[in-house]
Amino acid sequence: MDAFSFPGWFISRSRRVKRAVTLLFDFIIITLALWVAFSLRLGELYLPKDSVMWLFVIAPFIAVPIFIKLGLYRAIIRYIGFHSLWVVVKAVSLYSLLIALFVLLAGIEVVPRSVHLINWLVALLMVGGSRMVVRWWLAGAVNASASASAVRNVVIYGAGSSGMQVLDQLSTKNGMTVIGFIDDEPSLHRRQIRDIRVHPFSHLSRLIERYAVKDVLLAMPSVSRSRRNQIIALLEPYPVKVKTLPTLAEIAEGEVTVDDIRDVEIEDLLGRDQVLPNESLMAKNIHNKVVMVTGAGGSIGAELCRQILKQKPKELVLFEHSEFALYAIERDLVKQPLSDEVIIKPVLGSVTDKNRVSLACHSAKVDTVYHVAAYKHVPLVEQNPREAIRNNILGTLYTAEASLEAKVEDFILISTDKAVRPTNTMGASKRMAELVLQALSAKYKDETSTQFAMVRFGNVLGSSGSVIPLFKQQIKQGGPVTVTDPKIIRYFMTIPEAAQLVIQAGAMAKGGDVFVLDMGDPIKILELAKRMIHLSGLEVRDDDTPHGDIAITFTGLRSGEKLYEELLIGDDVMNTDHEKIMRANESMIPWGELKSLIARLEQAIVENNDIEIRAVLSESVAGYKPQCEIMNVLS
Repeated sequence: MDAFSFPGWFISRSRRVKRAVTLLFDFIIITLALWVAFSLRLGELYLPKDSVMWLFVIAPFIAVPIFIKLGLYRAIIRYIGFHSLWVVVKAVSLYSLLIALFVLLAGIEVVPRSVHLINWLVALLMVGGSRMVVRWWLAGAVNASASASAVRNVVIYGAGSSGMQVLDQLSTKNGMTVIGFIDDEPSLHRRQIRDIRVHPFSHLSRLIERYAVKDVLLAMPSVSRSRRNQIIALLEPYPVKVKTLPTLAEIAEGEVTVDDIRDVEIEDLLGRDQVLPNESLMAKNIHNKVVMVTGAGGSIGAELCRQILKQKPKELVLFEHSEFALYAIERDLVKQPLSDEVIIKPVLGSVTDKNRVSLACHSAKVDTVYHVAAYKHVPLVEQNPREAIRNNILGTLYTAEASLEAKVEDFILISTDKAVRPTNTMGASKRMAELVLQALSAKYKDETSTQFAMVRFGNVLGSSGSVIPLFKQQIKQGGPVTVTDPKIIRYFMTIPEAAQLVIQAGAMAKGGDVFVLDMGDPIKILELAKRMIHLSGLEVRDDDTPHGDIAITFTGLRSGEKLYEELLIGDDVMNTDHEKIMRANESMIPWGELKSLIARLEQAIVENNDIEIRAVLSESVAGYKPQCEIMNVLS
């Protein structure tokens, strides 16, 4: 059997077999340590006499139960650390003390007293030292078994405490070798941390060329998002895959481990430094109230539910027409903290079923409604306009009317930037939904306590309609990545930030308000695609780099799509108490006039009259200019 055959066999055994082998080894080593103690004390190879032979027999039967009791066999030898060695010290010390006590009580005078001290030292060295040797042996066997092609040379960016923790973890990780640190602190340059040298960023190119570095691990959880973005942008031109640790806000407690390392996502670059939410606004419409979220199983609705749960409502009603989505969000919420303190009620139903929505509001005595349910995918809605009108406009009307009847206190509609001067049916239908709430708010202003509000924002990262999941899939499949137009731009926001701002905006409503979220700077989709390819450790294939990995192709604007989105119809906008939320004063249509337009839409749906639907939208929605001809897939 060669030097590495036993470690390979040992690692592949069950936990029970590993413990049995370790226990047998300790039986032998404890007996051997006692014999060495006698030999060292007497200065010769000691042959046990009959009067002390029993001591050699009983020694392991005293030591091993102590080792078991103190958990010495629960530690995984390959990952043994300081804590486990401290347990060895305590276990061996207790064993040595008991052996000395037995000899004293038995009155055996032929055992020199110094033997006990020597026995303690030898047993400590053998038990602890053997475990460290085996740890090195097993780790070496695992690393030797990995093929040379599987080994990835990595650089850790950040030589602080997190970087050192990652280094410790990677020292036992198969297939990864740390060849250097990169750090921005000049005083650390040229120093060594555990035999690994710290380099300035200017040395990265040299390290990549010399050691074929494949990955750069960002170990800087405490830096701001903007600084992380700068560092990632600097790393983009290099042919490496960038990985990162969670931020401090994401690390609840405990040490950083290799399992915490994840690929840098485009969300890390597009997200902004978080503005801490105003807790009084977060709680105003939620705390100790009954809250209903329509479309609770969607990406935005689900995050709203998570944020709402943190504010301790009395009851959270999940209204969702997709059975699987409802099942998934309920399962997710019951695992969240505070879920035991809140009644979570899953309601299967569609907002187009007026009776079902009304029953949900009345039965639960709902105080606040977040109306998220909508069809949002622009090309699909363009091809199915009747269903979009039914769901986005009539669904909003039915939910609003049910809220009025049930005396709901606050009704917040999740709208979109595509409602501003829309070129597609989806945007027009969402603007029409806004007009419904504006008209109802004005009509019932003095008759009801229900406050209607709309919150308008752009794309959210990772939502079901976002382009980012599509790009990820295309890159995974080897490309090409498809972009509609090289000039197209979009606003982006993370889902948690959007959900928090929606809740805070709704808390500032006075009736019929249209709130607009600060989306930051617009992003060119072409640049977004390039950055995602670079973050995957790949190179864009184009005329300048014909041997690149992933090509980008242009498909042309889709049905109803436009190059850029807007957030405001007019210029009349005011600041609010929150720096990221603005209040817009938008034109409206009185309920008497709007009611007849809605009646025409309902009749057009019954008659499958897409021409009339488009005519009503054109009359109702300011700035609506359809980008394409009517294209119902069932016409």
